[in-house]
Amino acid sequence: MAAKKKSVSKKSASKKTATHKPASKAAAPVGPYTPVVRAGDWVIVSGQLGLKDGVMQKGVSAQTAQAVVNLKARLAEAGVSVNDVKKTLCFLTDMDTFATFNEAYVAGFGKSRPARSTIGVAALPAGGQVEIEAWAYKPLR
Repeated sequence: MAAKKKSVSKKSASKKTATHKPASKAAAPVGPYTPVVRAGDWVIVSGQLGLKDGVMQKGVSAQTAQAVVNLKARLAEAGVSVNDVKKTLCFLTDMDTFATFNEAYVAGFGKSRPARSTIGVAALPAGGQVEIEAWAYKPLR
């Protein structure tokens, strides 16, 4: 008996789209990557730095605040908000700035409290001290 082939309709196949155009509030990418991608029900935002108009903001608090602004702009490009974020991955070049980072992170995320990992790294692009990546979940309708 021959095995039945399962057909996958175009509707049920996972949709994956990328947004390449810079958002009005988000900094342009500093490398050859896509800033935000939708993969089915997930929206993945590449790490956002504290860049505003091509200039790195000064200090961990200002960089964190700007990284969150950039992150929100990227999320908006994909039709989601910070409330849809389920996981963030944060990078700090100095873990001694963790408390300062937390204050600015909480101010930027408001009542939203996604799962989070924070990792100390040796360096970040463009001389940044903070980078924030996000994974948002919003089912396609």
